[in-house]
Amino acid sequence: MKTGYIIISVIIAVLMLFFTFNKIYRYKIIDKRLRKKIISGATILDVRTDSEYKKCHIEGSVNISLGTIRERYIELDLTKTYVTYCSHGLRSIKVKNILKDKGFKKVFNGGTMSDLETIIEKYSLKE
Repeated sequence: MKTGYIIISVIIAVLMLFFTFNKIYRYKIIDKRLRKKIISGATILDVRTDSEYKKCHIEGSVNISLGTIRERYIELDLTKTYVTYCSHGLRSIKVKNILKDKGFKKVFNGGTMSDLETIIEKYSLKE
């Protein structure tokens, strides 16, 4: 029984370390890269549904949902830079991968809307 508690404690400690390092990596590396992309004129691509977008969105973002990206990607410019976001981060990863498969070279995952808003506010990127 004692061994079980030790194993569980080790697993919890490893998970806590993983999440801590993940947050540090996110704030130190990814946020700075996204900041540079946005400052350089990247288009912010909201990949949530139309109804989600109408409720709230990042000002200036373009809305093309995950459900329509396979048809509507032709509206996007292959030479431009895009930063995707959604509500939980999963759809933005999927859209990033779909666009990469379609030949887009400069597509970056911005994660959740709140993550990207934090980056924009933190670095005073609002126009």
